[in-house]
Amino acid sequence: MAKKKEASEEKQHVAVVNKKSLSFLEKYINNPSPTGFEWEGQKLWLDYIKPYVDETYVDNYGTAVAVINPTASYKVVIEAHADEISWFVNYITSDGLIYVIRNGGSDHQIAPSKRVLIHTENGTVPAVFGWPAIHTRHGGEKEETPQLKNIFLDCGCTTKEEVEALGVHVGCVITYEDQFTVLNDRYYVGRALDNRAGGFMIAEVARLMHENKKKLDFGLYIVNAVQEEIGLRGAEMIAHRIKPNVAIITDVTHDTTTPMINKITQGDLACGKGPVVSYAPAVQVNLNKLLVETAQKNNIPFQRQASSRSTGTDTDAFAYSNEGVVSALISLPLRYMHTTVEMIHKEDVDNVISLIYHALLAIKKDQDFRYIK
Repeated sequence: MAKKKEASEEKQHVAVVNKKSLSFLEKYINNPSPTGFEWEGQKLWLDYIKPYVDETYVDNYGTAVAVINPTASYKVVIEAHADEISWFVNYITSDGLIYVIRNGGSDHQIAPSKRVLIHTENGTVPAVFGWPAIHTRHGGEKEETPQLKNIFLDCGCTTKEEVEALGVHVGCVITYEDQFTVLNDRYYVGRALDNRAGGFMIAEVARLMHENKKKLDFGLYIVNAVQEEIGLRGAEMIAHRIKPNVAIITDVTHDTTTPMINKITQGDLACGKGPVVSYAPAVQVNLNKLLVETAQKNNIPFQRQASSRSTGTDTDAFAYSNEGVVSALISLPLRYMHTTVEMIHKEDVDNVISLIYHALLAIKKDQDFRYIK
């Protein structure tokens, strides 16, 4: 009986996120950072991470980089992306209604009745996605579903001129109002957990390195990239600037245990069961083995996922840059991606942080990951 008790104690979860870091996460999630307009969120991230690193810099499009051991020749990147999906003002009608286009993969089906903020040079303008009342949609006709052509914003104006007087014009970016919450003391819930949760986790890795006084034999580049949601563009740019030897990317992936998701095509993944290690052409096998062995050695639960052709994450941008960068992907399971109620499990967040942290400690100076030497 004693042996069984000891085994269960060994598997007991160890929390990583503390009160200070959770306070930052809430502030960071609540701050709007739409694709192409990420700089306010990047300021928050840089302010948080600066005490734990040697230097920071930002590129022309807003990707933020924090560096430990900047003079080292061997360079390792840990990376997430900072941008959230959003909308653009596309057309203002004569009676003051606003039609939109996507900025990233925004879901038209969740838009009706949502509250939003239109970002202008004069500040934010509140508005709502209107939708006809159910009483007006009867009569035997087939109901229209929400589509890009029929969803619209109402900011309380009755003319185009009135809208424009508020500072709203074509090209203004629009984000949802929804805020960060904790559900059942188990899940973090909010918009833009895809993938500011990733930016948070890599910052926490830097915090652990600093607090535990760990010395690395290489330069560590903690990268919070922009414009992932429209084609991995921020990662593409910064990879060429840093020219890393190794890159470990973290992003979200689908929890497939909720209704209307096919496990045969999407895989079998769940929140609360640990980080997800990916298998894909862009994922370097020897680095991936290091991640798996690190998880096993440190009793970190993990799951596996296969991706056909590409991962759809910044992993692909790093892997295929600079004549080939040794790259791997650690994903965070998430429910309800690209909605305003994205959900991630608290223990998964801790475990992703722990896996990246211990993986970095396992990488040797000038390590050669080639298959054939």
